[in-house]
Amino acid sequence: MSLIVGRRELILGGVGLALSPGMALAAPPPRLAFQVFRNGTKVGEHLMTFAGDDRNRTVTANVAMTAKVGPVPVYKYKHTAVEKWVDGKWASVETTTNGNGKITKASARAMPGFVQITGPAGAQRGPAEAVPLSHWNSANFSRPLFNQQEGKLLKVRCTQVAPGHWQVRGDAEIDDFYDASGNWLALRGKLQDGSKMEYKRV
Repeated sequence: MSLIVGRRELILGGVGLALSPGMALAAPPPRLAFQVFRNGTKVGEHLMTFAGDDRNRTVTANVAMTAKVGPVPVYKYKHTAVEKWVDGKWASVETTTNGNGKITKASARAMPGFVQITGPAGAQRGPAEAVPLSHWNSANFSRPLFNQQEGKLLKVRCTQVAPGHWQVRGDAEIDDFYDASGNWLALRGKLQDGSKMEYKRV
């Protein structure tokens, strides 16, 4: 699943060497859980679960957030993404997002020679090596990325600035952090209104 910081909401959405065809995925823990903060105030949670083995894996992400003005909820957000890897290669993702009652769906699937990406604005073809920005697998930063909530290719530059620290700049402003085993540890990002978003693993 991926997190893109943009407009008023989070558009949600990784480790080691870039994956080549047939290469096994690095083994994450069975689950990764995060608390989500906006300007230091907790606004929600992000849970990722991993099923399968190192070559065939299903990654499920569930995100729930509520923004408040004082005690009054003003924006509620829920996002679910199911990402599949087959024979060590990314295969597909399907997402459903509820932003204050508005439901949107998007999907993408690896096809021979391209990736078919479909979102609320329609369908497009991405490069064959494109993958979703879902953060848990930093090997993806060496490949073209797409926004798995909106179903759109991203114009971003990904740079490893230190061991375990990747910067994403362009359509998104995100810093992702990974522990010594390569598992997603934390995230910091900036919203368009200037507020700061932070993920802390629990």
